[in-house]
Parts: sequence; structure tokens; C-alpha cells
Amino acid sequence: MPTRRVVMVVDMQNGVFATPRLNREACAARINALTQAADAVIFIQHADEEALPEGSEAFALLAELNQPEGAFYVTKSACDAFYNTSLDTLLREQNIDEFVICGCATDYCVDATIKNGVSRGYRITIADDAHTTADRPAAPAGVLIRHYNDVWRSFIAPANPPQVLPTQTILDAWRMNSPFPILS
Repeated sequence: MPTRRVVMVVDMQNGVFATPRLNREACAARINALTQAADAVIFIQHADEEALPEGSEAFALLAELNQPEGAFYVTKSACDAFYNTSLDTLLREQNIDEFVICGCATDYCVDATIKNGVSRGYRITIADDAHTTADRPAAPAGVLIRHYNDVWRSFIAPANPPQVLPTQTILDAWRMNSPFPILS
């Protein structure tokens, strides 16, 4: 039986994008391509009483995102989507041990979730062109995205390193019902 195609989408919310993010439209389009090809989709949404109150327009997902019927939703209050949330329980209940991750912000919530997930034993593939962030005082968004893709490619986790692949490579492998290629 082929592995389920699972996509986790992190913090693609109106309030998060009140701060401009690099390549919003292209990122959202790639995320939509992934969610349309997936067997299961998990949307992670950050909640904050002041900036992103649950149920508010700021908390809502971007209007341009495809939200497939049967998608799962997990609310978090920290960068790490596993921290004090139902995510680990959901993944175990759904027998999900691997997923593709994408979303916002590369250098905060996406990164923290990847590292905690790998430590918990989940096999994670990062869609290297389907995550975004904002310019920061230390570096512009494009530099941060390239930097984190490189960090994840080199992340030392014996027997469970994350994979970093372009969205099209992921989609092609799914279409062919084949494992993701190992890129050096």
C-alpha cells in the first residue's frame, strides 16, 4: 500500500501576512498544488489574544488557499506546532509518520516544527519553494529562506534526516507513486 500523501501547512494566516512576506502568491500557489495532490492536509494556525485571536479575520487562513474537505486544523500558541497542542495526538491517531511541510515563517514556526518533528521520529520533507518569511533586521527574506533550506539539508539526525525538495519534485514523485529522490 502506498504511503499517504500528507501536507502540513503552517501559519498561512491573514494576520501573519499583515507583515509583507516574500513571494506570497507563488508560495500560496505551490501550497495549493501540494494540498490538491495530498491525501490529507493539516493546517496549523497560530493564536494570540492580541494579534491573532481565534475566530478573527486575522486568525483566518489566506483566502487564496485551497482548504480541502476533511482537512485537519490545529491551533498553536508557540512557534513549535507540537508544543502544547493536539498535533502529535492527531498524527498518531491518523497513523501519519511522514509529511511534507510548507508555510510561514521559515525562520520561526516552520523551522521549530521541523526540528521538533524530526526529534519525535517523523519523516519530514520540506517543500523548499513553498515556505516564506519576512525581511528581518539581520537578513532579507530571500537570504533566510536559502539559509534555512541549507540548514535543513545538512541537519544531522541519524536515520531520520529531513529532506528538502522542490514542490514539483514532490508532486512528480507522488504522481509516479515513487519515493522521493535523494538529492545531494
